[in-house]
Amino acid sequence: MRPLGVARRAGKMTNLSQKPPPWSVGVLLFDRFTTLDVNGPVNAFGSAGRRAADGTFEPLFKVFCMAETAGAYRTDQGVSMLADYAFEAAPPFDILVIPGGWGTREAVNDARLVEWIARLARRATVTATVCTGSALLAQTGLLDGRRATSNKLAWAWVTGLRPQVHWVRKARWVDEGDVITSSGVSAGTDMALALIARLTEESVAEASARRMEYVRTREPDDDPFA
Repeated sequence: MRPLGVARRAGKMTNLSQKPPPWSVGVLLFDRFTTLDVNGPVNAFGSAGRRAADGTFEPLFKVFCMAETAGAYRTDQGVSMLADYAFEAAPPFDILVIPGGWGTREAVNDARLVEWIARLARRATVTATVCTGSALLAQTGLLDGRRATSNKLAWAWVTGLRPQVHWVRKARWVDEGDVITSSGVSAGTDMALALIARLTEESVAEASARRMEYVRTREPDDDPFA
């Protein structure tokens, strides 16, 4: 069994062993993000854990939300979610999750937000994007020369923003080691489960999916929407 926190992918090493689990996941919020882009990965990470000898559940991840200012942010679906922290007050995190949504159309032109995303991504050991969240990360330049994917319904818009990125159309998610990008909405849950498996064991990801009663897409290039 591989020690927790040591993950291998395409010859790259992502090492979280310097900080034992539970690992911290910081989720970025902004106006008009897509609800499932956040809640899918949050549920996957929150369901990942192991049973202790006394039968109690030991979570492997702790999740919080952050934004430019703490408080409520309305989603595309009309509900609101709370950012626990402003960016400058956020505690350390190992994994950064950037959702997509209609709000990305304005957010990509928000120089202050893009700069914050660049700073946050440099702080994270792994940065994960869902849907058009990859457009936000691409605007920082941190995806230049790297493989990435995005929502296929927004494909022309996203790829046109930053042609320096090697955009992969037929992909449920693309794992570059320290950066993982996923296709639209529900693909973020598959990506999160794949990351859980990579950081721990396949059985941990399977148990998380089972707790959610979620049928996983296991292969990153299994993309029926491409």
